[in-house]
Amino acid sequence: MRTGNTSRLYRLLKGVASLLTHWCVCRKAWLVAVQPGKRRAVHVAVCRSLKMAGAGGDKPLAEAGPSPLSRVLRISQLDAFELDGALEHLIWSQFARCFQHFKPGLLTPAEPELKALLQLLLWRFTVCSNSATVGQALLNIRYRNALIPGQRYRPMSRQQKLWFALLTVGGKWLRERSHILLLLGRPADSGVRKARGTLALIGGLAKAASLFNFLLFLQSGTFPTLTERLLGVQPVFSRPQGPRDINFQYMNRELLWHGFAEFLIFLLPLVNTWKLKANVSALFSLSANTKGGTATEMSGQMECAVCGEWPTMPHSIGCSHVFCYYCIKSHTMADIFFTCPKCSAELVTVQPVKLQIELTEMHPS
Repeated sequence: MRTGNTSRLYRLLKGVASLLTHWCVCRKAWLVAVQPGKRRAVHVAVCRSLKMAGAGGDKPLAEAGPSPLSRVLRISQLDAFELDGALEHLIWSQFARCFQHFKPGLLTPAEPELKALLQLLLWRFTVCSNSATVGQALLNIRYRNALIPGQRYRPMSRQQKLWFALLTVGGKWLRERSHILLLLGRPADSGVRKARGTLALIGGLAKAASLFNFLLFLQSGTFPTLTERLLGVQPVFSRPQGPRDINFQYMNRELLWHGFAEFLIFLLPLVNTWKLKANVSALFSLSANTKGGTATEMSGQMECAVCGEWPTMPHSIGCSHVFCYYCIKSHTMADIFFTCPKCSAELVTVQPVKLQIELTEMHPS
C-alpha cells in the first residue's frame, strides 16, 4: 500500500509540475506578444523564416516587395485541390439525395454524364468567369496566363478556359464511360480486347506523365497538374500578401488546456469515485429511511441496498440489509472500508443470505 500511495503522489506532483511549466511558457509567450519591441523582432524573424522556407521554389517573382504575381506555396495549391474535390463530392451527394425516394439505381446508367454536367456548371461560374476555382478563391488564388511574359497579370484566354474544361471534365467523363462500355462488351471479341489494351496503355502513360509532373512540381513549385503545364496557366495570388500579424492567443489557450488535461489525468486516479458514490447514496437513503418506517425495513429484505433491484445471489455484510453478490464484491474491491449505504454499518463478513418467499394464491371474487 505504501508503494502504491508513493507512486500516486509522484504522479500528482508530476502533473502539478507539468501544469506550472505550461503556465510559465504561456506567460512568457504573452509577454513577448504584448511588448512592441519584442513583438516586432518576432515578426521579422518569422517573416525571414517563412521566406527561407519557400526558397526551394516558392520565392517571389518580384523581390522588391509583395506582388500579386508572387508564386503560391505548394501547400496552398494542394489545399485548393482538396477543397475543390470536397466541393464536387458534396454537390454530387446532395444531388443524389434528391432521388433517394425514387427507384434504386435510377441515376446509375447516366452517372458519368450527370457528374460531368455538374462539373461543367462549376466550371462556368468559377474558372470561366473568374479564372479561379472555388478552392483557389477561398485561398486568395487565381490562374494567370503564363504564356505571356511580363510582371502584369494576364487572365486566362478563352481558348485556355475551353481546353481546361475539356481536359478536366471531359477526361474524367471519357475514363468513366469507356470503362463502363468495355465492361458491357463481350470479352471474346478481338475489337473489345484491343480497345481495352489501348485504353490501358493510354491510361498508364497518362499516370506516368502525371507522376513525373508532380515530381517537377515538388522541385519547382509550379504547375501542380499536367493540365496546367500543358495549357500554360499558373496559380498566383489575387491580391498582394500583406505582413502577417502574429497572435499567441490560440497557442496560449491550447497550452493551458493541455496542461490542465494532464493535471486531471494524474489527479483523477487518486479520487475514489466508488466511495463518493456510496456516500452520496447513503445520505439519500438515510433520509428516505426516516420517512419510510416499517415499509422501508421490509423492503430492505426485498431489494439490493446498492442497485435497488431484486438481489441476485443475496449476501449480507452483517447488517439487516441484503446485497447482490456482484454489487457487494465490486464495492469491497474498490473500497476496503465499505459501509452499508442504508445504515452505515461497517463491513464484517460477506456471507450468503437465504430469503424466505411466501407464495399466496389469489382467488377471484
